[in-house]
Amino acid sequence: MARYALYVPLEAKPGKEQAVADFLRSGLPLVEAEPGTVAWFGLQTGPSSFAIFDVFPDEASREAHLSGKVAAALMAKAEELFARPPEIRKLDVLAAKLPG
Repeated sequence: MARYALYVPLEAKPGKEQAVADFLRSGLPLVEAEPGTVAWFGLQTGPSSFAIFDVFPDEASREAHLSGKVAAALMAKAEELFARPPEIRKLDVLAAKLPG
């Protein structure tokens, strides 16, 4: 069940849009290795706007994700790729439909 979520809006620096898209695609294998991440999405929401959305069954899984490789890579690339530092928003899921 998806009870907890993260939403991270991202704005690419001018000329870094493709690098941000590639960075988000490269995160998928890392997240696939996280058993507590129920769903993870790397999104493009506009020409230079992107976001990450992911859901977790419990707070421990969300915290494990925040301490994991994807979060570390995001922060390591933040100054190079993003117009402003990533703002990680913690959300509560009120309703969800997921496969399985």
